[in-house]
Amino acid sequence: MDFSLEDHHRRSIRIKGYDYSGPGGYFVTVATRGRVCLFGEVLNGEMRLNGLGEIVREYWNEIPTHFTNVEIGEFVIMPNHLHGIIIIHESTVGATHESPLRDHASPLRDHASPLRDHTSSLRDHALTIKRPPHGPPPHSLGVIVGLFKSSVSRRANRELNMTSIWQRNYYEHILRNQADHNRIAKYIASNPTNWELDKENLEIRE
Repeated sequence: MDFSLEDHHRRSIRIKGYDYSGPGGYFVTVATRGRVCLFGEVLNGEMRLNGLGEIVREYWNEIPTHFTNVEIGEFVIMPNHLHGIIIIHESTVGATHESPLRDHASPLRDHASPLRDHTSSLRDHALTIKRPPHGPPPHSLGVIVGLFKSSVSRRANRELNMTSIWQRNYYEHILRNQADHNRIAKYIASNPTNWELDKENLEIRE
């Protein structure tokens, strides 16, 4: 396929002056720290998620619930990274995305006393991301990815005693048109079957 992940990484420095909160489609790659395989393994061309991988999938699927102008397209969770398409639409009147990604805390406990569980710390973190003094706009791609990563990390730390999951930052490629979208969606879908040849697979480098 005519797509190079290496080129994708090189192009992934944020474009100065580009509005990453405006309507558009983005191909995003989020990798684990040190490219360590934390999310499961590929067996016979299929990705088998472990417990952490299931948490990653759950929170990625919930992004549109908390960012009401966001749609997620094709995505795949690999042993040490996630590829996904995020589409940002025009903001809707009254839309809000202050709430953190779901944390499995009881809604009743949450409304009664947020200090009784971990939901309060997640909410505080979400609000911190939402209103940075000099950071990205609240509707931006960076905020969406940042909240996703931090929410996964907090739950993994609490339930699995895991820390330092993610590589700092993330990679992105702006989808220019429908042909670009289709090409990358096909690349994402083919990731598990091509894992043995994937440059992200550290085992093939040894």
